[in-house]
Amino acid sequence: MKVTPDIIRQEFIGTKLKVSKSNDPSYVGMSGKVIDETRDTFAILHKGKKKTVVKDLAVFHFKLSDGTVVEIDGKLLVGRPEDRLKRHIRRLW
Repeated sequence: MKVTPDIIRQEFIGTKLKVSKSNDPSYVGMSGKVIDETRDTFAILHKGKKKTVVKDLAVFHFKLSDGTVVEIDGKLLVGRPEDRLKRHIRRLW
């Protein structure tokens, strides 16, 4: 899969996620499958339990279907999933 800035428009439910950095130390290292997404949070299945991670406080590593791992700052993901599709993304290159 080609990784472009449009990656933030992707549906993340069902994707594997790992929190690589966070302002809240209890989030760092948490990983699992995304089971739900709201405007400000991801709900993940971590060790058999549902955990909620605030998007704005963390940097995530997502493992895509082809095995590619992508790092995305949670600040870019804040917003309802359906509204992210409409968002215009400015390319920096």
